[in-house]
Amino acid sequence: MPSHDVLIIGAGLAGQRAALAAAQAGATVAIISKVHPVRSHSVAAAGGINAALNPEDTWESHAYDTVKGSDYLGDQDAIEIMCREAPDEILWLEHAGVTFHRNETGHLGTRAFGGASAARTYYVADITGQAILHVLYEQLMKHHEQLDRYEEWFTSDLLQDEEGRCVGAICRNLRDGHLEVFNAKATILATGGAGQAYKPTTNGLIVTGDAIAQAYRIGARLQDMEMVQYHPTNTCRQRPPDHRGRARRGRLAAERPGRAVHGALRAKQARARLARRGLTSRADGDQRGPRVSGRDGGARHHQGPAKAHARGAAGDRQHRRDFAGVDITREPIHIRPGNHYIMGGVKTDTDGETSILGLYAAGEVACVSVHGGNRLGANSLLDTLVFGRRSGVHAANRALHMPMPSTPSSRVNDTEANISAIIRREPGGRRVAAIKDELGETMNEYVAVFRDAEGLAKAHEIVRRLKEEAETASIDDRGRVFNQDVIAAIELGYMLDVAEAIVVAAQERKESRGAQFRTDFPQRNDDEWLKHVDISVNGSDVPTISYSPVTITRWEPEERTY
Repeated sequence: MPSHDVLIIGAGLAGQRAALAAAQAGATVAIISKVHPVRSHSVAAAGGINAALNPEDTWESHAYDTVKGSDYLGDQDAIEIMCREAPDEILWLEHAGVTFHRNETGHLGTRAFGGASAARTYYVADITGQAILHVLYEQLMKHHEQLDRYEEWFTSDLLQDEEGRCVGAICRNLRDGHLEVFNAKATILATGGAGQAYKPTTNGLIVTGDAIAQAYRIGARLQDMEMVQYHPTNTCRQRPPDHRGRARRGRLAAERPGRAVHGALRAKQARARLARRGLTSRADGDQRGPRVSGRDGGARHHQGPAKAHARGAAGDRQHRRDFAGVDITREPIHIRPGNHYIMGGVKTDTDGETSILGLYAAGEVACVSVHGGNRLGANSLLDTLVFGRRSGVHAANRALHMPMPSTPSSRVNDTEANISAIIRREPGGRRVAAIKDELGETMNEYVAVFRDAEGLAKAHEIVRRLKEEAETASIDDRGRVFNQDVIAAIELGYMLDVAEAIVVAAQERKESRGAQFRTDFPQRNDDEWLKHVDISVNGSDVPTISYSPVTITRWEPEERTY
């Protein structure tokens, strides 16, 4: 039975940064990932990472831009910490080996991103996330004596002792199907968001809301779940429809090349090219009627040959050829908003602690609320690194002053029974993939850029039905080795839990703020809704709603204009 001071679930940027910080603090560490760490979804982050490192820039300016971008729902104490610590994190990464772009004078070069008042985004061509991820993985190798890597292990359940403290997890080795109890003094969740609950999404297939649902199921509070960011430049397939007559799905078109380097976003609101993503997504959506269904066309965007190679856009040109079937140097591509990021997640403090003692969270799975109602582009990598490091340090310091908990191996029996029940399901039930497709299309139809009470009620009704259907969903693979059918069935349950939390929170917030635009409540209402919507299970069949205050330190709410 493996036992470690700190158990980290998820090996993207937040997980690896937490693991490195915990190991450097003297803790024994286990890092678990259902894929090889350098295939984590952080590898998809293209644009860069924000920091006020230039002498003419200030962390206060960065913080103000972040507060404003959050539509004043971000907690300003957490935002101040993130923006203050950003320059040191950039320098640490550069010294560790991240080859950031340099300008003609040899200094670290920057570019501007949406919602920023200064060019403070540091980048590595259009592979910033991949570059950082590989460097962190290399750094972890230095601590192999105290850090164990469990690659291609799937976490199915979090463990609690009799006092309700989190004391580890139950995980399944994908290579042979056996279950293992991992004891830990502290557990850090770092599995990313829940983009696969939507369709289309820019998120990879592994981003299924695992840890958000796992924490929720054992009583942790979720926060800001209604705030789901749609990226305005998601590529529409321009090849023929599939055999069912549906438009083929696309992928993300890079924001900076797509919206800023002389790209023509041919929308009525084109003046918002470099405004917040939520505002630009609305501008894109407005061209197609009151709702973005994801099955129609979109705005158009085109680059000349020279600009397509500028500032890291060459890779984006190749992606457009592969995924959209067009050459962006010669013809326009169709773009539309697509699900991209969730600002909400497991509620934490600035050290990553959740409402469950011993349980931490960092990165997109967490909501320390530095993003509030809408995240600034290039703040996500910063969030993962700053709060990944802080959670790793805090968890390690806590673990070094307490005994190792003991969990009986018999705790795996319930999990084994649940998995066996999935494998023994009678044929004839609805397919997991079909349920997932309907979930994604439902969320995109009713819980996307534009929302209203009628649509949200319809979405909740469908999600509840899909939860029932998921209980009998059929699978084909009855084996133990790399049984992805079983994993998909479990992940479907996670996505449905997260989707219901999103819908219930969106129904509750009766205003338009940040990423949530309610057509029946089109104005921001600070008098009633300048507060966080929290979601918990509390033994109830439907999520329970509560509220928590927004922390304001120096920037009082004002109109958000660009």
